[in-house]
Amino acid sequence: MNSLPIERYTHDHVFLGEHHDRNARRTYMVIALTFAMMVGEIVAGLLFNSMALLADGFHMSTHAGALAITAAAYAYARRHARDDRFAFGTGKFGELAGYTSAIVLAVIAVMIVYESAMRLVEPVPIRFNDAIAVAVLGLGVNLVSAWLLSGGGDRDHAHHHHDHHAHHHHHAHDDHNLRSAYLHVLADAMTSVLAIFGLLAGWLYGWIWMDAVVGIIGAFVIASWSWGLLRTSGAVLLDARADDALAARVRRLLERDGDRVADLHLWRLGPGHMGLIVSVVSALPQQPESYKSRLAGLPRLSHVTVEVHAA
Repeated sequence: MNSLPIERYTHDHVFLGEHHDRNARRTYMVIALTFAMMVGEIVAGLLFNSMALLADGFHMSTHAGALAITAAAYAYARRHARDDRFAFGTGKFGELAGYTSAIVLAVIAVMIVYESAMRLVEPVPIRFNDAIAVAVLGLGVNLVSAWLLSGGGDRDHAHHHHDHHAHHHHHAHDDHNLRSAYLHVLADAMTSVLAIFGLLAGWLYGWIWMDAVVGIIGAFVIASWSWGLLRTSGAVLLDARADDALAARVRRLLERDGDRVADLHLWRLGPGHMGLIVSVVSALPQQPESYKSRLAGLPRLSHVTVEVHAA
């Protein structure tokens, strides 16, 4: 009895994204940049007695924390990729990190609205020269970080990007963990741009209130990004139907020669990986393998279970 060839029918459950390790490395580089900038701003704020610099430094610390969540998720998902406690692998750790980061983004937006509203009610004197210089430096760091996270300098990424139809599901932003890091960096870059705009208006025209107004505008943009990320990552965490078009193709391929699909579950296991459980009813039932072979050409189907019932 023990000589059954069971190895032929077992498989692993590693559903990490195609560029998991590369994305993790880029995230570590961005954390180092963000952390250095954060420390620099806080030290400069204390030296120049500038509230604007201190505020931006502590604001950056929240982004550094969110990026650390991203990095931790990459590391944990890699380390436990073959841990059988996770029924369908660790591909969704990125979604969990992305969802958590989206909540952090929302909190940042609320904090900016509160701070800006207080500044509108009680304007404070601003040391424009210091504040503008640091905002420009911060913007530079954020743009480099955004370039890194969007796949800058990567010929492989460029190739995927041009062959859009075939590879769109491999695009970096299919990885919600990387997307959350990218949005944090983008939010920081946008607040820097708006801060520069507001500070220049205040410096040149004496519109002290402009600094607070652009802060509120920026907060609403960040809040909308946060909501988008909460919806997309939350849908994956709740196993929402991942791809209606792919589900329809599966149904079309299986429903022939009188076979009918009674039940179909298609959900996301990780970046670029889908799980499928399908129940087929047939007057002339075949082996599950023959139904799986009909689906062989479909992309991203990484874990397929077919259940066959005789009508």
